[in-house]
Amino acid sequence: MDRHFGRASRRSHLLILAGLAFGLGLGSPHGSALALDATQPRYRIVGYVLGSRDQDFRGVDSTKLTHINYAFANLKGGRAVLEWPEADGARIAQLQSLRSRNPELKILLSVGGGAWSDGFSDAALTGASRSAFTLSAIELLKRYAFDGLDIDWEYPAQPGPSRVFRPEDTADFTLLLQVLRAALDEQSRIDGRVGGRRYQLSIATNVSPGYGAHVELGVLHRYVDHICLMGYDNFGPWTERSGHHANLFPPDAEPSALSAAGGVDGHLAAGVPPEKIVLGVAFYGYLFPGADPANRGLYRKYSGQASAVSYAELVDKYVNKNGFTRYWDDVAKAPYLWNPETRTVITYDDPQSHAAKVQYVKRKGLGGVMYWEHFHDPGETLLDGLHRGLSGP
Repeated sequence: MDRHFGRASRRSHLLILAGLAFGLGLGSPHGSALALDATQPRYRIVGYVLGSRDQDFRGVDSTKLTHINYAFANLKGGRAVLEWPEADGARIAQLQSLRSRNPELKILLSVGGGAWSDGFSDAALTGASRSAFTLSAIELLKRYAFDGLDIDWEYPAQPGPSRVFRPEDTADFTLLLQVLRAALDEQSRIDGRVGGRRYQLSIATNVSPGYGAHVELGVLHRYVDHICLMGYDNFGPWTERSGHHANLFPPDAEPSALSAAGGVDGHLAAGVPPEKIVLGVAFYGYLFPGADPANRGLYRKYSGQASAVSYAELVDKYVNKNGFTRYWDDVAKAPYLWNPETRTVITYDDPQSHAAKVQYVKRKGLGGVMYWEHFHDPGETLLDGLHRGLSGP
């Protein structure tokens, strides 16, 4: 595939897409969706890589992955942009080289994320703004030879990482995905990409009931190939109390706590087909210092500054080291660490909790797993476990 297409060809492609996207942007999201190709692996393994990291992506073992999401493109003036085009281009080229080992690997451009979701509400607001955003995203897709787009809007119609939100986001998100789906299918037709090579579209969603109440999951799933359900960040530096941040089920100590399974149930109840749900797992944990010692600090107030810790650092410095002891919550299916001297609790995901989630994915007939973020575990211990688990019976 040509990474750079000529000016005349580019103008022709964008004019076609402009008409298509603008027309659909004025339509109803409740009409018939464009047909999605059913060609896909038995289970997806989707790994996010953070482009701003100073890492050599060529070492990623692409044979263990079906998808890599390159994070993130920003939104500026209603358009998708790469903040550091030269550096991003070099990193994306490294990702493209991974296809030499896995020709079926799909590399998607993820737009937004927690830090860069402010522009989504404006970009999705009108037919014209949806068209402008779509054209900019397609242009990046073509320029850097991506296989699709991943939309990580955190979060439509409610406060969160994004400081800009409005009630209209609920319907506008669906409309934006409808326009993107049509544009990607048209670009697939133009580029002769059929079957499994067709350009893909995914979104990242949240496990909370509040998220489900502010988006049209029962409609928007028609326009995406899969949904990356973030089964993590249930507790963190933004919460007053500590807690499992990547638990599969609610724990006995906090039966109303958010959980990955609760998020799956909410998506299924909304009408999302199970095979489109890709369950997100964590390659990191959260450290909560100065916690109330009751219940080994879990679901208690803490006094220090909570912070994220990569899985590699957890293994190197914390798991059964330096005063920390590992415990297993068999109800939540989640590990945690407790240091009684510093009254510090750390909640995280590890091979045991990932194995429980893999079995859950198989039991529920889900589409696979996603993880954030690859270089939190550069030795690929966690990825190895996910790959073995999903490859086996």
